[in-house]
Amino acid sequence: MNSTLRGFLIVLAIAIVVFVLNLEGAIVSLALLVQLVFFIAIAVVLYMFWRDRMRHEIDTWSNRSRRVFYGSALLIIVDFAAYFWPGRSTAGLDVFAFIVVLILAGYAMWRIWRSERSYGY
Repeated sequence: MNSTLRGFLIVLAIAIVVFVLNLEGAIVSLALLVQLVFFIAIAVVLYMFWRDRMRHEIDTWSNRSRRVFYGSALLIIVDFAAYFWPGRSTAGLDVFAFIVVLILAGYAMWRIWRSERSYGY
């Protein structure tokens, strides 16, 4: 049997079981838990990257650069937390605002990192 067809049949079987046993509420709860775990996993990976590679380099930067860099990082974390907050609608201007804040805070972090690594050029 073709592996793609087998995969579609498995997904169809799962959908039929969910529909017949009326498990939509369990699926919604599971989706919320997966969103929370995904958010925590991203935070842990970023923390490990910061702890192992960036912390000592950032300590040599000026106070203003550190405040902007860490403030932008905090803004990104708050942006993700607000976007993935359970029960919130994720459509229209909310998505646009999420993306704009993410891009601007990331750009601020990149500019500070680039200016601190340019060594006066």
